Amino acid sequence: MDLAAGERQRSGVLIVGQVSHHSIELIWTREHEEPLNGRNLHNAVLRTDELELRRVLKSIKVTVDVPDKLDFTPLMMAAMKGFTSGVQILVHHGADVNKKNSSGKDSLMLACFHGHLDVVRFLHSCGASWSSQDRSGCCALHWAAAGGHLPVLQYLIQDGCQVDVQDGSSWTPLMNIAVLTGDTAAASLLIKAGADVNIQDRDGKTPLMVAVLNNYEHLVKILLENGADPNIQNQSGVSAVEMAHAFERKNIISLLRDEESNEMRQFTHQFHKQLY
Repeated sequence: MDLAAGERQRSGVLIVGQVSHHSIELIWTREHEEPLNGRNLHNAVLRTDELELRRVLKSIKVTVDVPDKLDFTPLMMAAMKGFTSGVQILVHHGADVNKKNSSGKDSLMLACFHGHLDVVRFLHSCGASWSSQDRSGCCALHWAAAGGHLPVLQYLIQDGCQVDVQDGSSWTPLMNIAVLTGDTAAASLLIKAGADVNIQDRDGKTPLMVAVLNNYEHLVKILLENGADPNIQNQSGVSAVEMAHAFERKNIISLLRDEESNEMRQFTHQFHKQLY
């Protein structure tokens, strides 16, 4: 054995092919490789690298549902990223579609919030449940509404999700929108599907009250146009009208006055119609 060959063997490196001015291909011998672990699995998902994911899953000794330091499994990460092929590969290798993290969220909820319809369809077809709840009582439809991705929201509604499903605070998906985003398109979709605009949570709040408090003027308008009652009171005896005045929501006060005027005109018209 010549000296160069001896050095190559001791370093654990084999040189394959011809040396050129531009490149040299190095292959580490197996005994010098670091063992694959859960971090490799998560990194493959983060890079949406399908080939690397397959390689790691073929070699790895740890469970496919190994969580990262934030308690997200590889399947959860793939669902959030919309890495559809990665989701399919992980499920094929035994990933649990119903596994939850420390906050009670599963991969389906995360895919719904981030708007990845293909992932949502696949996970549901593999047994992920619409009715599964996180620790606050929110289900997939709550998270789809909060994310505001209309194709996902529409799919869940068409597949039979109850539009007025309530979480631990008695908040419906429509209430979630009033609390978090004020998204009028998502709210309109829920209302069109039959969401109750006057439903009250355990404190007596309605979606209109919460929209007023958060100063979501356009959402207030949508709710009023669809029958929201500004005079309903919460458990403290306060209405949406009173909230608007208390917080000086001037534009919203104007909308509420217009609504009162419309109601009065309709009442007067109906009264005269019955009278004559």
